[in-house]
Amino acid sequence: MTIAVFGSINVDVTAYSRLLPVPGETIHGESYVLGLGGKGANQAVAVARLEAALSLVGRVGRDPFGQLARAELERFGVRTSGIAEDGTTGTGIAIIAVDSSAQNCITVIAGANFKVGADDVDRLAAVLGAVEVLLLQLEVPLAPNIAAARLARSRGGSVILDPAPAPLSPLPDALLECVDVITPNEVECEALTGIRPAGIGEARDAAMVLRARGIGRVVVKMGAKGAFWLGSEGEGHVPGFAVEALDTVGAGDCFNGGLAVALAGGQTFGEAVRFASACGALSTTRRGAAAAAPSLAEVAALLARDHS
Repeated sequence: MTIAVFGSINVDVTAYSRLLPVPGETIHGESYVLGLGGKGANQAVAVARLEAALSLVGRVGRDPFGQLARAELERFGVRTSGIAEDGTTGTGIAIIAVDSSAQNCITVIAGANFKVGADDVDRLAAVLGAVEVLLLQLEVPLAPNIAAARLARSRGGSVILDPAPAPLSPLPDALLECVDVITPNEVECEALTGIRPAGIGEARDAAMVLRARGIGRVVVKMGAKGAFWLGSEGEGHVPGFAVEALDTVGAGDCFNGGLAVALAGGQTFGEAVRFASACGALSTTRRGAAAAAPSLAEVAALLARDHS
């Protein structure tokens, strides 16, 4: 299988505290972690941890954070030859606060991620045009996302879009017509459809709205309530896995990485969503974003346990 991730690369500064501060409040935290992040990098690490071949296309700055991001990607087994250095701005960073119940709030400074453009598609055209599955997110500009998606689909690849961060305006048809699978969480689902999926019924209604916009397959990620999927094969609900969550940062990225690996490996849509759900659940049991991605053996063990 061949998978490519086109997207963002950040360094995360994550602070852990009992409660999240409210506006105007200063609180004492318990610890912090400096590590790799960005939805593109997170998804790339998730794919690599599942022992699948992949390429990552993105940008970092010529700064210490860029060096750190490269080193961390290589440590996780991700090839960095597709990453360009941007001399006009710094590497993207995310400031993350996580409370004792694993809830989080995040501020992202895009940096070099917003410099990703058509030239990045052109320089990696051979890679993007040879993939079975292309993973996209919304932390780089829309135009290169559309160009990458068109290239992959023109040569037989499938495109998975994680519509995150939640879009502030409707996504253009030019992007959606290139998407095979879209995977919004509850917040993103409401932004895209006006429907907040409190349960399976609302998730199905929202999925139908997205299907009506021409997207063949939809997965609505509902956290601990599991995931609802809808496609030409039918529909279904994968219940949430019972795990002890410590940190939900990056769980959606591990889900998408797992979904790409499962689909590229020939699993049915329903099977792939269950595999992806196990990946996302396991990532919440440890701290960090990219660093929390589970191994293939860990995912297999959770799936086997859930069947027993």
